[in-house]
Amino acid sequence: MKICIVSDTHDNYQSLEAAVTEAKQAGAEVVLHCGDVVAPSTLKVFRKFDLPVHVIHGNNTGDLYMMARITTDPQNHLSYYGQDAEIDLAGKRIFVVHYPHYAEAMATTGDWDIVCCGHSHKPVIKTVKNMKNKETIFLNPGTTGGVGTDPATYILGDLETLEFTVHTLAE
Repeated sequence: MKICIVSDTHDNYQSLEAAVTEAKQAGAEVVLHCGDVVAPSTLKVFRKFDLPVHVIHGNNTGDLYMMARITTDPQNHLSYYGQDAEIDLAGKRIFVVHYPHYAEAMATTGDWDIVCCGHSHKPVIKTVKNMKNKETIFLNPGTTGGVGTDPATYILGDLETLEFTVHTLAE
């Protein structure tokens, strides 16, 4: 199963749509959003893709009440978790949180195959040694919204092969 991981869209509808379009064309079947959606209306971008989307809020939360209401619309295929999420996909245990320091700590527990985060606006793909003498995959897609001088990025991953790549959107 291929997945698209986005974060820190900060209401950049165009970049979010471009990232998910590219990822879906490459075979992505699910989207994980690691926070900082901001305006709840940004979530409506996902409606056209007919893909399951798992989203948390981050530190730029916008209107959490409306975000929760939008996710109840069955046309949106959205699951909204709040601060963090525990997700099982294709036999992999995935933890999603906005903050990298929190994600790094969760990766070290060894309870997760993959831990995803955002916040720093810098893409990262690495492994973290955990307390079970194994490694956890740590992923940060950067800023899909292209905030400030940081380029708009997302991660495309394959849960079967555990291969992940950072993609930069054309400006």
